[in-house]
Amino acid sequence: MKRFNFLILGMAALYVVFALLLLRPYGFGNVQNGMEYKVEINDILERAGQGESLSALSLEDCSYVKNICFLAARDLKDPEKVQDFFRDQNGKHSVIKPLFAQNEWKGYLRFDYILQKNKAELLWLEGGLFVLFLMMELLLLYIKKRVIQPFLKLEDMPYELAKGRLQIQVPETKERYLGKFLWGISMLQETLKDTRQRELSLQREKKTLLLAISHDIKIPLSAIKLYARSIYEKVADDEESQISCGHKIEQHADEIEDFVQKIMEAASNEVLAIEVKNGEFYLKDYVNHIRSQYQEKCNTRMVTFKIGNYVNHILKGDFSRSLEAMENIMENALKYGDGRRIEISFYEEEYCQIIEVFNTGEKISEKEIPHLFDSFFRGSNTRGQDGNGLGLYICKQIMMKMGGDIFVKTSEEGMSFCLVFAQ
Repeated sequence: MKRFNFLILGMAALYVVFALLLLRPYGFGNVQNGMEYKVEINDILERAGQGESLSALSLEDCSYVKNICFLAARDLKDPEKVQDFFRDQNGKHSVIKPLFAQNEWKGYLRFDYILQKNKAELLWLEGGLFVLFLMMELLLLYIKKRVIQPFLKLEDMPYELAKGRLQIQVPETKERYLGKFLWGISMLQETLKDTRQRELSLQREKKTLLLAISHDIKIPLSAIKLYARSIYEKVADDEESQISCGHKIEQHADEIEDFVQKIMEAASNEVLAIEVKNGEFYLKDYVNHIRSQYQEKCNTRMVTFKIGNYVNHILKGDFSRSLEAMENIMENALKYGDGRRIEISFYEEEYCQIIEVFNTGEKISEKEIPHLFDSFFRGSNTRGQDGNGLGLYICKQIMMKMGGDIFVKTSEEGMSFCLVFAQ
């Protein structure tokens, strides 16, 4: 805020400087203001006194003297010439000086002059500059009051949310400029609250599940230990008894395997918690968003990024989630590709819109393709790169919940991921 206040004061100082600079050519601020015309008159008298012809005297270099009229000594007895000599010159100031040449009186010179150069022009310039300054100052004050000051009330909100203070109240403001920002902060706060509540609920469920499974596993484990002891302590000394113990051990091992399967399903269900709100959106809006987000990023990384032609269909699905799926694919293309080329093409098939994202680089093996969309799976082309193996899994779940699909194709130059949207 201090810097913005300095900006306002700087604008005022700049106006004063420009105003003074405009005044200088018009004589303002000069100690000899109002007397400059005398310098020009004396210069003309001196030149005329040295014998220079009046017709040869030029007024082009004079800023104040605008006209010279000569009344010869011999014409003083002519009333018409005398009257014409003293006639008013349209509001101009006049001064009459005797003319001497070679110590001989030749007559009189009337000098018509102005005191200031184009005062109206000066007033227009100063007025225009003041209006411009006033508009700029009002604009800055408006921005300060309606944008900056309300925003300063929110500057600590992201920091407080990052620290986990989710109960902090979002300041209310009537300024429409921050409406979407405040809505986004409120949505973020609610999302974080839901995430925390969900995390606590999952932790309780995990503990309950672990306690239940631990108790359920303990029984078949005890039975397995008992039957195993019967075998190696030769309590079951005949073949029939040993076979029976073996079947019992296998049965209880199957029970433990079922419990392990339940644990794996519970872990999968946690990953699957992706909410999708299906609706409709235009393909053009979807493509424009991707272009605005990745065109500059690709240019910065010297990656050729091309988007093909398409027909602006209406697609079915969740706009935000579909963007999330596309962003995962684009980030993978930038991260695991060779950085040469990324192309997005469009085609239709069986009333579906297919968006294909191709990137050059190392492709995965045919054996890995069936597992590519499994959770926590990472292909052989991800060596040396950070990741958790959930990106494509999330893409798959999003597309399936929107009634679409995603699949992969490989080629000699690289690989393509195809998003299938219902129309």
